[in-house]
Amino acid sequence: MTTPSTLVSDSHIRTRFLIFSDTHGMKFSPENYPHHPVDVAIHCGDLTEESKIAEFRISLNLLKSLNASLKLVIAGNHDFTLDIPTFKRKVAEAEPSLEPDLVAKEYGTFGEVRGLFKEEEAKNAGIVFLDEGTHRFVLKNGATLTVYASPYTPSLGDWGFQYHPEKGHTFSIQDGTDIVITHGPPKGIMDLTHSRERAGCPDLFAAVARACPRLHCFGHIHEGWGAKLVTWREKISEIPSHFADIDNDKSVVIETLRGFRYSKVDEDKTEAASEKQNKTRLCTEGICRYTSHCIGDHNQLLGGSQTLFVNAATQGDEEYPVQLPWLVNIELPKATIDDYDRDLARSVTVSSMGKITKEST
Repeated sequence: MTTPSTLVSDSHIRTRFLIFSDTHGMKFSPENYPHHPVDVAIHCGDLTEESKIAEFRISLNLLKSLNASLKLVIAGNHDFTLDIPTFKRKVAEAEPSLEPDLVAKEYGTFGEVRGLFKEEEAKNAGIVFLDEGTHRFVLKNGATLTVYASPYTPSLGDWGFQYHPEKGHTFSIQDGTDIVITHGPPKGIMDLTHSRERAGCPDLFAAVARACPRLHCFGHIHEGWGAKLVTWREKISEIPSHFADIDNDKSVVIETLRGFRYSKVDEDKTEAASEKQNKTRLCTEGICRYTSHCIGDHNQLLGGSQTLFVNAATQGDEEYPVQLPWLVNIELPKATIDDYDRDLARSVTVSSMGKITKEST
């Protein structure tokens, strides 16, 4: 396995990502934390199960422990206290009425959870909470990173950051975006539920298909865990869909739960069954599923025509409670002097770790 931050060409740098989602306040023992050194760690939302302030502190401790200089975080639907209008509405509509002191003790005051991500200890650990929009970084390894983030998912429920499926949602992904981080999947890609329904968002799929980022990571649909390198059709439809705009003959499934988990239908003595048993065992040992898509790799990612999709839902089911986070290598553009000068001219902040950030919504 190569080390992170390897220059692969005069214009691009191999950059390593550690990707989580849906940890739901799970407590990891220190020996089970992923200790792999990476350039960027990403959490795709649902840091909590009930959006309680104690759960956020558990997830922040996990993030602080990771060996990365930059850690990007978005909210999920379970993290409703980060969606302050929804939080206020849920408190106001509760029957019987809730005692303000009890709410504050369990969930924090309005805006208190957001404040946790702004505390000096979190900032010093490289943790950056991303609201919906485009965010730009110059990484410590010398690469530039343009991220589009969105916590919104379609639902008829009453959780955070959700919209009515029939009304849809606008995902304003700009051309030149390197990575899309969302809580939910796009429709048609690693979004199959146990009932075999497609739970992903068609608006999100359309926006990603048009922008063609290098990487799109998400979670939300736990049983959709896995990764797929998608090759796009040469011409994207006016209304993109997974039926018409993916060239399946040139796309590659990296991994799915079906190929990963050992089950009773596998014969104990086959080589494939033995491999599945070993993979399943690793789910509880702080190991990651690794995939690399740089120059010289077997599945080199072709920018502009391919996107690597990663469902990194970490919480599993009763039989397999923990699913592996993903360790991913892709290439990012190398920063130029103009990149630094342009960002500095816009009065961005330079951290002690050498990270430069610029955000716009």
